[in-house]
Amino acid sequence: MAWTRKDLLGLEDLSKEEIEFILATAESFKEVSTREIKKVPALRGKTVVNLFYEPSTRTRVSFEIAAKRLSADVINIASETSSVRKGETLIDTGKNIEALKVDIIVVRHNYSGAATMLARHLKASVINAGDGWHEHPTQALLDIFTLKEKLGGISGLNVSILGDIAHSRVARSNIWGLTKLGAKVMVCAPKMLIPPAIEQMGVAVTNDIDEALHNADAVNVLRMQFERDEESAFPQQLEYFKNFGITQERLEKAKKNIIVMHPGPLNRGIEIASNVADGLNSVILEQVTNGIAVRMAALFLVAQANENITHEDTD
Repeated sequence: MAWTRKDLLGLEDLSKEEIEFILATAESFKEVSTREIKKVPALRGKTVVNLFYEPSTRTRVSFEIAAKRLSADVINIASETSSVRKGETLIDTGKNIEALKVDIIVVRHNYSGAATMLARHLKASVINAGDGWHEHPTQALLDIFTLKEKLGGISGLNVSILGDIAHSRVARSNIWGLTKLGAKVMVCAPKMLIPPAIEQMGVAVTNDIDEALHNADAVNVLRMQFERDEESAFPQQLEYFKNFGITQERLEKAKKNIIVMHPGPLNRGIEIASNVADGLNSVILEQVTNGIAVRMAALFLVAQANENITHEDTD
């Protein structure tokens, strides 16, 4: 197949074949990072802008490295140092950036739907680096890529997603991607952190961590987003760790080779014990490494598709 979308906004709208195509493209790019000179000319002459309205370390740096390994020029814009502080809207910011003849805007925003709204107003490609509680497609893709690499495939796997499901764009993107590729997904959290009707996304739900771990081939441990606890409804940190923290003792009751994942940043001693995060079952740092290949694939594919669209429009 050929990739035809100028934007990457989420996994909900992608087909199984499109997701597999991104993963296959990422696999071909992973080798670049092992070279002495870690660079290919795939996006030479292109300009990528990282437009981040929320704090980020891994995602922003990963996109920057990915773009540079494709030989693109990269500009980073944080909202606190931009004209957003003066009241400029997202659309106006995007149009002004586009007027500088950039090719791809990678946007992270605290409002769900922000990336989609921006993409509708721009001819430049837009990649969603996380929008509110909605989606974080490249994080899910790198998680799925890592699972596929470690376990050989996705179809038939039992994957448990544990933690702050209600506020997690990572959980939503993972659910869309994993279920489309044939995995069985279970979500586990305290009742107040399970979104209403999440079963309609095709997942099983439990409030029992032992049940979530019992038959799991992999567990993806989400960060507890205490900064979003506006009504002080969350469990206390020590209470949460006692009832839902991933500890070595809990892992010993699970499958011997269960894969432990985390999108970061880690809250050690809250959602995961240090000896688990640093242990033999953990692939957390491998996820970070794989993020570069996945984001190289995303940047390359949207740029290529947009170029084809532009050529068709001028023919």
